[in-house]
Amino acid sequence: MTEQSSPGKRIFPPLYVPTGDVDTDRLAFFHVLERLKTQKRTGWINRNVRSSFSIADHMYRMAILAMCTSDTSLDIPKRVPQFRDIYPHAIYRCVLMCIVHDLAEAQVGDITPSEGISKEEKRRLESEAMHNFVHDMLHGSEAALKIEALWREYEEQKTKEARFVKDLDRLEMALQAREYEKEHCKYLQDFFDSSLPLLRHDEVRGWGEALDRERRGA
Repeated sequence: MTEQSSPGKRIFPPLYVPTGDVDTDRLAFFHVLERLKTQKRTGWINRNVRSSFSIADHMYRMAILAMCTSDTSLDIPKRVPQFRDIYPHAIYRCVLMCIVHDLAEAQVGDITPSEGISKEEKRRLESEAMHNFVHDMLHGSEAALKIEALWREYEEQKTKEARFVKDLDRLEMALQAREYEKEHCKYLQDFFDSSLPLLRHDEVRGWGEALDRERRGA
């Protein structure tokens, strides 16, 4: 059984107060993105994994995984016509969704169930963070609204593309768990139990099965 640390009470930084100056507020957003590079994923910290990877690391590998799919059925659903003009190629949209899906964590961090924060409160905190980024820092620009639309699409999980990206989120966690098992000689079965059985996309499920075979054969 892997030793786990007890998470302390999370303290959230204050939301950004806009100055009204477009350049100043935009730069504030650019700077807040650094937190995604420096904040570590909570699950690994709780398992005492030294040098655990960051939120940005997680999103980057997901984006590359999205580019590896051979699924030509991923397409812009007719029920979301506005995306056809914004991102005409669905895989391109999936890559972008991977990059922004955890953007709110730059403000609230990687909240896990062990912290006792309800799903509703987590959703409220993340929505508040995104509003702060999009409207207070980026002044509701066209680019900001595209970012917000991608983030919301992922959160709502109504489109095939959003569900595909969710599967990549699960697979990436399993890949990282396998790498940490090898690097740190830890047994991290619960990370596999909470990811691989939930994969729904045929190709991503196949990738997960290959990972499971690799792990069992080691």
